[in-house]
Amino acid sequence: MKLKIVNSGSVGNCYILENASCALVIECGVNFKDIKQVLDFNLSKVAGVLISHEHMDHCKGVKDAVAAGLNVYCSAGTYNAMCTNKQVAATSHRVYPISNMVVKPIGEFKVMPFDVKHDAAEPFGFVINHPECGNVVFITDTYYVPHTFKNANNIIVEANYCQKIVDERLRQNNIHVAVRNRVLESHMSIETCKNLLRANDLSAVNNIVLIHLSDGNSNAADFKKQVEELTGKTVTVAGKNMEIEFSKTPF
Repeated sequence: MKLKIVNSGSVGNCYILENASCALVIECGVNFKDIKQVLDFNLSKVAGVLISHEHMDHCKGVKDAVAAGLNVYCSAGTYNAMCTNKQVAATSHRVYPISNMVVKPIGEFKVMPFDVKHDAAEPFGFVINHPECGNVVFITDTYYVPHTFKNANNIIVEANYCQKIVDERLRQNNIHVAVRNRVLESHMSIETCKNLLRANDLSAVNNIVLIHLSDGNSNAADFKKQVEELTGKTVTVAGKNMEIEFSKTPF
């Protein structure tokens, strides 16, 4: 199994778990043509598309994905919000609401959504299981996660900002106080990310991928070093068009 990163950040997010026979798209916040290119235009292998919440940097390509015949899975709150925002049609037969903490089979994958804390209608994180990659924990756009996870093999987690960097930018008038407050109230800091990792058993984890870093409020090299020193795991900062081996075991 490979993790393909179409893009990560406030301009758009999309990640694909893919092997020779199947693929699962996680987030659709980029132009759909970019997703098709990463998939070598083989949409028939796509089991489904997961959407965490209705903000455009996570779902702007949904309408085109549905038009291309792909099935989309999200919370009922996210679906209703996308309908209100006219990102999908209320009559779409391709969008399937899924429920908090209820496992949903999607092709060769099994997906369990869980609630997170973000300024959206009903945002989700996901635990995704496949025999090749084991249990993948996916967390984005949340200031806190009220859950711990057993038997994780790979973790994809937001590390959006550093509190010290944000406070210094505010002191220098390089960020508006309203923007600063929204970042703190809706996204995960590197400090909170590390606390989340401390709270979980990482003994079976092979990869930790840091996603959705803020352009102005983060330091990719420092974040990578901090998480490596904390966990002793292989840590990658997500970048556009990056590809990572994402197996259940390191061999």
